[in-house]
Amino acid sequence: MGINRVNITGNLTRDPELRSTASGMNVLKMGVAVNDRRKNQSTGEWEDVPNFVDVTVFGARAEALSRFLSKGSKVAIEGKLRWSQWENPQGEKRSKLEVVADEIEFLSSREGGSGGGYKAPSAPASTADDLDGEEIPF
Repeated sequence: MGINRVNITGNLTRDPELRSTASGMNVLKMGVAVNDRRKNQSTGEWEDVPNFVDVTVFGARAEALSRFLSKGSKVAIEGKLRWSQWENPQGEKRSKLEVVADEIEFLSSREGGSGGGYKAPSAPASTADDLDGEEIPF
């Protein structure tokens, strides 16, 4: 048995597409662009070269994620690689390697802004006066 784990960080290349299987299981498909830095041999300059990765999410999380993710969203994904093969209508064999996501972390706000990471709402700071003589609850 081998290790099959992958971690990628990038931006969605299209809006996620939510579907259901015949048995009713939700399936969310999306594409993620992951930049790789390479030195251009002719110019000597470093360039960002995109890799386009297909990502699939199964189950209850698929529907929830479809409401929050959109084209351009920055995400971190942890999952495993899955290879599939099929034959197209012309009889040609096709194959692809995709990531089946186990965990997805939002790295940009819902409005699609980049950088800074997802910020959870902050709780108001409490003061000693707020406790009004009560014991501290920890």
